[in-house]
Amino acid sequence: MKTTLDELLMFVTVVDAGTISAAAEQLDVTVSAASRTLARLEQKLQTTLLNRTTRRLILTDEGTTFLQHARGILASVDAAEEQMAARRDGPAGRLRVDAATPFMLHAIVPLVEGFRAQYPNVELELNSNEGITDLIEQRTDVALRIGALKDSTLHARALGSSKVRILASPGYLQQHGTPKTIADLKKHVLLGFSKPEALNEWPLRQPDGDAVQITPHILSQNGETLRHLALAGQGIVCLSDFMTREDRRAGALVEVFAKQLVDVRQSIHAVYYRNTALASRISCFLDFVAQEFRARPFDQ
Repeated sequence: MKTTLDELLMFVTVVDAGTISAAAEQLDVTVSAASRTLARLEQKLQTTLLNRTTRRLILTDEGTTFLQHARGILASVDAAEEQMAARRDGPAGRLRVDAATPFMLHAIVPLVEGFRAQYPNVELELNSNEGITDLIEQRTDVALRIGALKDSTLHARALGSSKVRILASPGYLQQHGTPKTIADLKKHVLLGFSKPEALNEWPLRQPDGDAVQITPHILSQNGETLRHLALAGQGIVCLSDFMTREDRRAGALVEVFAKQLVDVRQSIHAVYYRNTALASRISCFLDFVAQEFRARPFDQ
């Protein structure tokens, strides 16, 4: 093999950092050494990986293709080294976890203390993105997703599910009354999602069997924002149990339409890149989370 791991690491770091100088700083080498390493790699491959302009570096088509292979090779080496370390010392290293803000706050953050006590050598990096995350581009080890999965390039592990309920604060219901029928919703302020619009289908029984498509008066793409609006007495909302369990226990949010509600549960999956060996730091995290979700279901 002509290419060295140092050259692969330099190439990937330059792409991620955006400039050769930033990559050199991250890898603690001089800018000239970083430039020579990158040039040596291109000479070995007999191709241009990056086009250099005065303002930025742009991947060529060949560079884009090679980047995928380079990331995979570096990930495999990291996994191999980690497996050797795990045999000696147990799971260790940085674990990058991505989840939407509400799920991170209400489902994952409460588990961190217990996980760290059991696996002190695993360094957690918890990031939140509301949309679909490119695991490779964002250097994410595992993403936690709610609902149906579409990305076939990812491995998925089911971790549990979370029931959907229609809720309001006692203060709102005292001021505006409690809706008894679906038609009563027209008289109330409805809190809903700006996207995806499918989340504005509320699971209420209708004669034709269809769910109720609501037209929100106040919208947000963030479920946590809608939760706070409901807690503040601003309207009726439909949210998943994972983010409202403590509110329901405290009586800060109460269920409406309990008898008319269809039992709809959102699936919870962990997803990770298909070509990545499941490192021990990932598997121990997923095992821990799955066990905690079974022990403390969100609908309790």
